[in-house]
Amino acid sequence: MKWLYLSMLLPVIAVAGPEQSPYSGQQSRPIKALSASQVKAYLEGQGMGYAKPAELNHYPGPRHVRELAGQLKLSASQLRQTRETERRMKESASALGAQLVELERSLDEAFASGQIDDDSLAGKIMQIAELDGQIRLAHLAAHLEMRRLLSSEQIVLYDQLRGYGSRHSREDHPSHEGAGHSH
Repeated sequence: MKWLYLSMLLPVIAVAGPEQSPYSGQQSRPIKALSASQVKAYLEGQGMGYAKPAELNHYPGPRHVRELAGQLKLSASQLRQTRETERRMKESASALGAQLVELERSLDEAFASGQIDDDSLAGKIMQIAELDGQIRLAHLAAHLEMRRLLSSEQIVLYDQLRGYGSRHSREDHPSHEGAGHSH
């Protein structure tokens, strides 16, 4: 019986063959470490989840605040400041993102050409990590600005509109210096 089972199982194992790498097909990317959508996101200064700790802890993002301006009943001043915060964030993040994409391209080319050693590898990785941190900072800093700009009520409503729950009260949010006023 054991031999019958094994004889039936062997053809299945043989057909299955070696498991493909999750990287299969990515060898033709211009920059191996980045998909086309990641390159686009970096170049456009998109959020890419960088500000998730802020967003999910009652620190609204400027793009979503602008998109919800009517429902949040933003004042003209708040809307103007929101647009300016978003513009600065995108400008900074996209400039840094372009630098990061070029460094990733350089890293890829160094490996492709075989012209890489321990020192150049460490240098490139540290530069990429520094830029990545600066991009994240640009996004998170914009969320800080928005928290100072909006009232507690607007933040609670924002969280509700974004689907983060409705169990937040005014006590959940520290005082907002100058909330709702021009700065």
